[in-house]
Amino acid sequence: AEDAESYKKFYEQFGKNLKLGIHEDSTNRKKLADFLRYHSSTSGDEFTSFKDYVSRMKDVQKDIYYITGESRDAVANSAFVERLRKRGIEVLYMTDPIDEYAVQQLKEYEGKKLVCVTKEGLELPEDEEEKKRFEEQKAEFEPLCKVMKDILDKRVEKVVVSNRLVNSPCCVVTSQFGWSANMERIMKAQALRDNSTMGYMAGKKHFELNPDHKVMQNLKERVDKDKNDKAVKDLVILLYETSLLASGFNLEDPTIHANRIHRMIRLGLGIDEDEEQVESMVQETGPVTEEAGDAADRMEEVD
Repeated sequence: AEDAESYKKFYEQFGKNLKLGIHEDSTNRKKLADFLRYHSSTSGDEFTSFKDYVSRMKDVQKDIYYITGESRDAVANSAFVERLRKRGIEVLYMTDPIDEYAVQQLKEYEGKKLVCVTKEGLELPEDEEEKKRFEEQKAEFEPLCKVMKDILDKRVEKVVVSNRLVNSPCCVVTSQFGWSANMERIMKAQALRDNSTMGYMAGKKHFELNPDHKVMQNLKERVDKDKNDKAVKDLVILLYETSLLASGFNLEDPTIHANRIHRMIRLGLGIDEDEEQVESMVQETGPVTEEAGDAADRMEEVD
């Protein structure tokens, strides 16, 4: 791999074969890992290897962080990498479907554990002050988490305060040993998929909220005043469904989500629901003309 340009061409042609080797050839797995190349949050348009990644790791960093997704743009703009990018921690972008299978077998590289940033239990390097603040936020937002869990019920396993978000209000992560959102998408696209495995292999969803985001702070204030506020239920479900889409999942019923969005638009425009129903009836049947009105009067006289 001394001639970078030649190796890049070779990798474009045979990269998938190398990854397949990682998945199937346990004997040579460690050797093959040195030949893998990925884009990352700091590599720009160039590929980077695990070896180069490890050489750039911060002193306090113990793990190799990666994210899987459909495209490079999708993972680069994902909510899951916000905190890591802010702290200058490099994240590997794995956008090839076969990457999902390869990382299931390649658990570590040179003693450094491979950690998926879309799964629960993400541990980032923190000092004592940051740990203390995070514990305080968890205690402060516990009532809101409980209310949100009651509203979402079986949709999620739990609602917790997040340590990975900066700009996004919330995100949906999966359990450690289930499929990621990307893997779930890949499996659903299989022509000969086995639906019986979808139920137990799909990762349990955890809803994480950003305690520093104004949306969550406002929601907390509403719940503190009245936890039975009807608007809170609508907002929580809307936030959850939007987070599902942003986190790479599919909605079970997109029509219901669309109706919620339309209702929010109506509220924003100040349109009354009754007014809208009258307008839609007029559009369907057309306006009432004078002739139609006279005909209706005559029908009443006959009655």
